Formats: sequence, C-alpha cells, structure tokens
Amino acid sequence: MCGFVGFVNAEQDKTKNREIIQAMADRIVHRGPDQDDYYVDDHVSLGFRRLSIIDLDGGSQPITNADDTKVIVYNGEIYNYQELRAELIEQGYAFKTRTDTEVILHGYEAYGKDILNRLRGMFAFVIWDTEQQKLFGARDIFGIKPFFYYRNEGNFLFGSEIKSFLPNPLFKKEFNEERLPDYLCFEYIPTNQTMFRNVFKLDPGGYFEYANGTLQTGRYFIPKYEVDDTHDLKYWEDLIDETFKGSTIAHGIADVEVGCFLSSGVDSSYVAHEMAKRNDVKTFSVGYAEEKYSELDRAVRFAEHEGIRNYTKKITAEEYFAVAPMVQYYMDEPLPNPSALALYFLAGLASEQVKVVLSGEGADELFGGYHYYREPLDFEKYMKLPQGLRNVLGSLAEKLPAFHGKRFLTRGRYGIEERFIRNNYVYNHAEVDKVLAKKIPSQDPAVYTKPFFDEVQGEDDITKMQYADICTWLVQDILVKADRMSMAHSLELRVPYLDREMLRIALQIPSKYKINSETTKLALRGAAAKELPEDTSKMRKTGFLTPLNDWLRRDEFYEMVKEQFHSDTAREYFNTDYIMKLLDDHKAGTAHNMKKIWSIYSFLLWYEMFFIKN
Repeated sequence: MCGFVGFVNAEQDKTKNREIIQAMADRIVHRGPDQDDYYVDDHVSLGFRRLSIIDLDGGSQPITNADDTKVIVYNGEIYNYQELRAELIEQGYAFKTRTDTEVILHGYEAYGKDILNRLRGMFAFVIWDTEQQKLFGARDIFGIKPFFYYRNEGNFLFGSEIKSFLPNPLFKKEFNEERLPDYLCFEYIPTNQTMFRNVFKLDPGGYFEYANGTLQTGRYFIPKYEVDDTHDLKYWEDLIDETFKGSTIAHGIADVEVGCFLSSGVDSSYVAHEMAKRNDVKTFSVGYAEEKYSELDRAVRFAEHEGIRNYTKKITAEEYFAVAPMVQYYMDEPLPNPSALALYFLAGLASEQVKVVLSGEGADELFGGYHYYREPLDFEKYMKLPQGLRNVLGSLAEKLPAFHGKRFLTRGRYGIEERFIRNNYVYNHAEVDKVLAKKIPSQDPAVYTKPFFDEVQGEDDITKMQYADICTWLVQDILVKADRMSMAHSLELRVPYLDREMLRIALQIPSKYKINSETTKLALRGAAAKELPEDTSKMRKTGFLTPLNDWLRRDEFYEMVKEQFHSDTAREYFNTDYIMKLLDDHKAGTAHNMKKIWSIYSFLLWYEMFFIKN
C-alpha cells in the first residue's frame, strides 16, 4: 500500500519541479513511510511514498521499463501478479523486481489498456509514456484505491489524496460550495466531483488518458447482472465457500505479517477463520465502555473459540472527540459516518502489531446484507395497487399524527428509485434550504441515483438497490473510510469479499438466495455456516455502532459542538438558529438528531482543517 502524486510541468525548471513533487509526496507520508523517490523530466513530475509489503528490498518506485520509455507509479495489490508475471516472461519481458508494479508496467506494454481486465486486485496507477507524450492511468473495478485529479486553466495534477495538491503552486484551492446540498443529503458527494472545485474522482473501473492538454476518461468495467435461476441454494453456498477460500489465500500474500479486523459479525469472522487455517493470525477489535454499543465481548468469545489472538481497545468519549478534527483531515472530504472514528482507533491498534489487515467490507453490498433490502418484500403486494390510490393514502397519512403504518403508507407513494434513497437521507431535500444560510440551487437526491437504477432496469427491486449501493454508498463512504483510516496509520487494508471472482458469483445469485423475510445474506451465511459456530453465522447485522447519540447529550460535548455551531464558518454557511435547535432538542431528549448534528459538525471540522488552518 502506497501513495503517489504527479503533475504536468508548467515550467522547465527541474530543480523547482523536484522540490514541488517532493513537497506533494511529503503531505501523504502516512501512506508510505518506508521509502520515497521521484521522476522528473521536461514534461511531467512523479512522486511516490512506499509502504513495503512485497519485495521489501527491490520494490521502490517509480519503476521504468527496459528502455526507460515508460514510467509507473502505483498504489495497491495485484493478487494474480505471479501468474501474469510468468506469462509476460514467456513473451520475453525481463523483470528487475519481484513486484506487482512491474507486472502492470510490462502488462501495459504487452496488452495496452486491455491489461486492466486481467488484473485481480485493488489498484490505482499512472504510467507516463515518454515516446507518445501521454499519461495513462486507471482505478480498480470497485474503487478500493483512491484516485483524484485536478484540472484547471491548463494545469493537470493527480494523486492518491487531495491534500497532496496543497503544496503545488498550480493548485488553486477553492471550496466547491455548489456541492454542499448534496453533502447534506448523502453525507458524501454522489458524483465524480469533490468538495474542492475542479478536483475530481476517477470512477471505479475507470481509466484516463492525458496528452497535449486533452483529457479523455472512460470505463473499462461496469458490473452486469446475469442471474442464474438453474441452481439451488446449496450450490451457491458451496460455490461461495470454495471461492472465498481462494480469495482469502490470494489476499493473504505478503512478505510481512497479515492480521484481521474482527467484529462479532459473520463477515469479519469468516475472514479471520479462513486466515487462521494457514497462519497464527492476530485479530483486532474495538468497542466502548457502554456495553449496549459494544461488540467486544462477542468478538473476544469468537477469538477464544477459534484459538486466535485478539487485541482489543475500549474507546472513550474523550478520545473520540479529540481525534475528530484529524479524522476529517485524513478523509480529504467531510465524511460524518460515526463509525469512521472507531475505524481510526481500530487501525491504530492493528498498526502496532502488523502492516497488513484483512477486513469484511463489501459483503453486504454484494450478497445482500442490509435490512432495508427486505423492504421490496414488504411492499410487494401494496405496490400492485393503482398509483393514484397510493398517492391519496400517502398524502392522507402524512397529514395525520404518528400511527403504526404511517411510514409504510407515506413511502408507498414512491417507486423504488425514490423510496430507496429515502432510506439514507441525512437531510431530505426540503430541509436543505432550512439548514443553509443562503439558497444554493440543488437537485432532488433521487436524480443522482436514478441513472444506476436505469442501468439495471430489468432486474428486481432488491438487485436494483444493491447495484445503487455498489455504485454510491460502497465507493463514496465505506471504501473511503476504510482506505483513509487505515492509511492514516500506515496500515494496508485488504478486502477479500471485493474480489473479481466473488463479484462474478454475486452477480449471478438470485435475490431469493440473498434476502428473505427472516434474514439477509442468505447464501453467504449458509457458506459461512459450514465453517463457523451457528450463533456467529446467524448473527444479526448491527453495523459499527457508537454511543455518539448519548455522548452528544453530555454537557462537555454539547458545549464543544455548540462552539463550532456559533463559529464564523457556521454563520457563513448555515442557519445557526436552525442547527442550534437541532442540537438543543437532541440534548433535551425531545428528538434524535445525532446524524444531522454530526454531519454539520464534521463539515465544520473539515473546513477548519483545510480552509482555515491549512
């Protein structure tokens, strides 16, 4: 796991350009504290920070090909690199290292852009072709590894994190205010834009070419469902189990020790169990003194059952609030998911023992783990009523006091495209104008998710929801916090569920083997049940819970948030009376506004870190 930076030179002063690229790389030293190196010519400057995992002595970057006409900087792990390396050697390519980096470079020489569909792993990279005067870069199919680029006034910068752009005089730092309503609704930006103007994210499964001042982007991979109804549940359970075993073996390849994150749930437990078959694996778990929010006891019991070492930490409220500003700095963009801070402590705990961990991200999106995926089953009969009748019933219900079934009737007015996103609002579209200090034109959030539903128009509603999550929630939230919180501690995080072969299976499984009225992840749980204790394989999904809801009612933390809500930044962007009422009502216990409060608070911390302190 590493980090890279680069830019197209505006001036021909190599000494100055080397100083700039080194300053950019220094901003992301946490991504690679083991080594740094640079490539600077008359046209481009490339920088690299390395976290040594494979070929510890010979894997420094940037790496050049045999005649020095191509140069690569790369972040990630390619799990089938040994097979590809053997294939390329047969074709006559000579290797200077044992790294997967050089496999990508020679693979590009041999196959061009087609190498991308042969890579099994997580990656982001850039290759500079000195003969064609062209930059070529790409990102893995899930978006596990980050890739940002800045394009403005003829300038082109790129890197693993946005903060690396800050030392470059070509970068004009501006807050992208127009995206603030989107952030308030989603808790992230649901497009390829960012909270920095003219900074963009390369799409998952995306690539780019940049030559002569022209940028072209495209997708080399888009998931496509090909549901296979010809097999029974046991077939899928067996196939998942067999394939997952292979995935954990591949994801465990390293020249350093590999550990595992461990919660009480089936996803991480399945990973830890498979790793423990081959290694004396170390596992890591965090929780809280507030027992009702903590999974520690169950994680410890599972580790004892498996006979594996487990390192634990209980997070205090004081620790949690103390690291919140730095967490937002590492994030690059504001991300108010409360579990991110728990993940920060978890990664810190693991980094004291190992350099690589395996984790359970992606299982819910691929195999149907979220409880709201069961909603189409609840609505199946009701949605057969005429639209007009459902509109009338929903409108009437909305005007009545709270009663059992009110939410069902109000939501029943909408099709899946609109109903789905209403599961995940922080602020709904109507609330945005109330919370902002001034009117910022915005679109209904469903506008952003509808294209993903359109891409799977022929599939059932459960599949549509999963696909939308894979394209939005997974890449913009889950994988962002996984990458940033682990790399904040120079820890490589690998995700064996997010593997090409696992995805191939997930795209074929019928929804009836993912979700039913009683449980989620049906086939995955069945596969895990072959290996795990029953209480673990059937454990209800709880998410990464935090006591934040309670902590915000404590005087010292209420005052901390209140101070931010009365700051100059808060007055500039938000209706302070409105957000203070949210905070006061929450403290009084008359409302549960934790998500809304933490969304504003996280933004204010982020803004302070990037636009006031930096």
